[in-house]
Amino acid sequence: MRKLLLKNVRLEEAYEYENEHIVGTRTAIFDVLIEGGHVQQVDKNIVVDGDVEVLDAQKQLLVPSFREMHIHIDKTYFGGEWQAPRPITKGILTRIEEERTLLPKQLPTAAFRAEEMVKWLIAQGHTHIRSHCNVDPQIGTKHIEITKQVLEKYQDQITYDIVAFPQHGLLRSNVEELIREAMTMGATLVGGVDPSIVDRDIERSLQTTMQIAQDYNAGIDIHIHTPNTLGEFEFYKLIDLTKQAKKEGQVTISHAMALADLPQPQLESLVQAMASVQMDVTTTVPVAINRSTIPIPYLYDNGVNVSVGHDSLTDHWSPYGTGNTITKLNIMAERFRFMDEYSLSRAWKYASGGITPLNDKGERVWPKVGDAANMLLVDGVSSAHIVARRCPISTVISQGKVIHQQEVGELKGEFR
Repeated sequence: MRKLLLKNVRLEEAYEYENEHIVGTRTAIFDVLIEGGHVQQVDKNIVVDGDVEVLDAQKQLLVPSFREMHIHIDKTYFGGEWQAPRPITKGILTRIEEERTLLPKQLPTAAFRAEEMVKWLIAQGHTHIRSHCNVDPQIGTKHIEITKQVLEKYQDQITYDIVAFPQHGLLRSNVEELIREAMTMGATLVGGVDPSIVDRDIERSLQTTMQIAQDYNAGIDIHIHTPNTLGEFEFYKLIDLTKQAKKEGQVTISHAMALADLPQPQLESLVQAMASVQMDVTTTVPVAINRSTIPIPYLYDNGVNVSVGHDSLTDHWSPYGTGNTITKLNIMAERFRFMDEYSLSRAWKYASGGITPLNDKGERVWPKVGDAANMLLVDGVSSAHIVARRCPISTVISQGKVIHQQEVGELKGEFR
């Protein structure tokens, strides 16, 4: 079995207190032995005989790797020439109309650009990618085929999900059979988009989506941008269908904009209902002047798991994606005024599938023997420091293998 020995790794040990307040994170230097893709030993001065790869971390901090939970690698300008999005005149329908001609034109470059995105996301510390993938009358399931080929090429470096995504509306574009075809081709989740705004038939749209998920024993990741009480209505309909289909823990709402609009009593009731079926949410942490950010910490604290994603790395929808999840967490932390060591350190869970080096009590829970070796080396001294100061990643490790390394310049540690 392949062995990797990480020498001189900084690990978080506990919180430091002053007058009963958390004021810092205590760390210590360890070695970490990885074998067969999992942590085998965490100790001081580990000595290993035989064939082993040794990497000197130079006292960089070891942290859990990232999971990119919302991206569209199949339709992007990334890796090509600069092009800004066209003006919006009909809301989401502007972009849908554009895609009818744009996506067929992009097919010759789609695989190259998708692969460039995957390589970039890996360099930014991601070891899992969930990509939504267009299925529509103009391109059929060609994007599913391209996306699967690209992601399979990197399956020794990352894990992935492919969402069969009816961007032009499941009913509006009459693509139920194409979505079913996509599921047979390797899509792992059934997608959906705005049953009210796009499909104009909430009941039938959601029921059809759920039926496909049942037929293919798959989960759901549906985009719901609908604001206010109409979005709330859609959520409750989806919650009911989730219960009926026994799909608890298998349904994600992406964007979930209505959660930012509801008065507190309505929000509390809705969040309780979502938590009861283990429904989770992904968000890009929007901070646009005309949109409120969904209440991420409140959702998480009340049983609704929240993950962050980037949505795009520049395409005809938006020119702003970076793929840099440390920056994304920094924006989220500033938005919700995570100012102290404790709150900043807790931000990591939104990008790592809930994994943090310390638990809420300040006990070290990662890495421990048996954990999957998906991790990053970062020139920082605590999770809080990395988030607040946007410290750079030097090394990405996935399934126990170094899959990316980059120079970060002079190591500055706490002086960054």
